[in-house]
Amino acid sequence: MYQLFEIEGIKRISRLYTFKNFKKALSFTNEIGRIAEEENHHPELVLEWGKVKVSWWTHSIEGLDTNDFIMAIKSDKLYINMT
Repeated sequence: MYQLFEIEGIKRISRLYTFKNFKKALSFTNEIGRIAEEENHHPELVLEWGKVKVSWWTHSIEGLDTNDFIMAIKSDKLYINMT
């Protein structure tokens, strides 16, 4: 589930996805990157062993936009398909 938080006055949504190993987490990270490039909307990604934290917000408006929630749904669908 995504969490709403704020850094320096900028609202963001974030979710931590878990995986069985580093290879699966890395593959997920790469797929998020591919989708982000297609949509020209790029998240903050933090990759660790078995974990990927994905944070979405719209830089140009310094906050949340509908596209952030759309990308969050796409991230969730990707996760479901990869696990």
